[in-house]
Amino acid sequence: MIKAIFPALALLSASFVTPAFAQQCDDFTNVDVRKLRSDETINLCEFKDSPLLIVNTASNCGFTPQFKELEELHKKYKDQGLVVIGVPSNDFFQEEDEEKDTAKVCFINYGVTFTMLSPASVRGDDAHPIFKYLNEQTSSPKWNFYKYLVSKDRKEVTRFNSRTKPMSDEMISAVELALK
Repeated sequence: MIKAIFPALALLSASFVTPAFAQQCDDFTNVDVRKLRSDETINLCEFKDSPLLIVNTASNCGFTPQFKELEELHKKYKDQGLVVIGVPSNDFFQEEDEEKDTAKVCFINYGVTFTMLSPASVRGDDAHPIFKYLNEQTSSPKWNFYKYLVSKDRKEVTRFNSRTKPMSDEMISAVELALK
């Protein structure tokens, strides 16, 4: 009988955690998203009080090697609170057709350990809610590897275009300022 109670209690307590957690987050990050090549979903409210660097990515773009510097940026600043999130998108027709192939590029070819979400549209009427918000605050990405640095309090969004390298002085300065 005790064995039957513990799973029931775990399930019951889990159902109370998510709504309470979501109530503490009343901004655009209160959204459940699926991780790349996974059944696991996360609510971006998990990253409350941390600056976010959200990047629309593509596997077959001239800027795809930026994954290496995004990973470097992630490793350098993750312990200070920076959260890097990649969102694969085929809006510019440079993403793999199969999610497993996108995952291979990210995880195997570039050794990405930062959060990668499942593929989504990043512009237009079909844009993912995260990008709808970012686009309203700045403007829609004009190509792959646009970077959106969102402040801890979610009140400021700074957009960087594809040509801004993740480890550039401009990006490092912005990230360090966002971490203060």
